Amino acid sequence: MEQPVPPAVPSFELRPGAADSPVILHVPHSAREIPPEVRAGVLLDDESLERELDHITDAHTAELAEAAARLSAVTPWRFVNRLSRLAVDPERFPDEREEMLAVGMGAVYTRTTHRGALRPADTDPEPLLERYFRPYARAMTEAVADRLSATGRAVIVDVHSYPTAPLPYELHGEGPRPPVCLGTDPFHTPRALADLAREAFAGFGAALDSPFSGAYVPLEHYGRQSRVCALMVEIRRDTYMSEPGGPAGPGLSRLAAALAALVDGMSR
Repeated sequence: MEQPVPPAVPSFELRPGAADSPVILHVPHSAREIPPEVRAGVLLDDESLERELDHITDAHTAELAEAAARLSAVTPWRFVNRLSRLAVDPERFPDEREEMLAVGMGAVYTRTTHRGALRPADTDPEPLLERYFRPYARAMTEAVADRLSATGRAVIVDVHSYPTAPLPYELHGEGPRPPVCLGTDPFHTPRALADLAREAFAGFGAALDSPFSGAYVPLEHYGRQSRVCALMVEIRRDTYMSEPGGPAGPGLSRLAAALAALVDGMSR
C-alpha cells in the first residue's frame, strides 16, 4: 500500500506579535537548512558546503530577533526564513535588476562567497523561484498588508550580520565596516527612523550604508507605498560571535537590548 506523502515543511514562519505593533523583524539569512532536492543541485562536497555555510549564514540572527522581541514593551512580529539562502535568497531581485548577478549571486546563487562554483552556471533558477522564492514573497507581502490594515503603517527591520573582513563576493567591500551598519532606502527609510536606529545602537558605533545599503520591501509596495518603512540592520560578526560560523558570545544580549530599544521607539 502506497504511503501518503507528508506535506512540505514551510520554508518560512511568521511569528505573531502584539496586535497594535507595526514592526516586523525580518530574518532572512539565519538558517543553514538545505532541502535534499536543493542539495542535489549543489556542486560542493559536504565539507566544502559546511565551510560555505559558515561564511554565508547570518548566524544567530534568529536568536537575536527572538531575544529582542522578548525584551520589547510592544512585541514585534517576526518573519523568519527557515532555509539557507543557498536554497534561494528571498531578498534579491529575481531578475536582471539584481546587481549581485555580476558575481553569480542573484536570487539563486551559482557562485560561492569566494567566487567558486556553487551550481552549474547554466542552472535554470525558475524551479527554485517557483518552489521557494514566490511563496516567501507572497507571505511577506501579506504580513505587511496585515500590519498596514491593523495599524495604518508597517515598519520592516531586516536583521543581518556581516563578516569582519570583506569576502571576495562583496561588490562594495572597500568601505568602512562599523560594528553596526544601518542600510537605508531613499523612499522607505524616513530620517526619523535612521536617527532612532543610530541612537539605539550608539553604544556599539553605527553608521549609515557602509559597507551595505538598501532595505527590504516587498515588490508590491517598493517605491509606491510610503506607509511601509524599512531599515536594514547589519551587525559585524565580531561584536557577538566567533567567526566564521562559531558560537555566540555575550555581545548578543547587548545587541538584543539595543534592537528592543529600536523596536520600542518605532512602536510609539
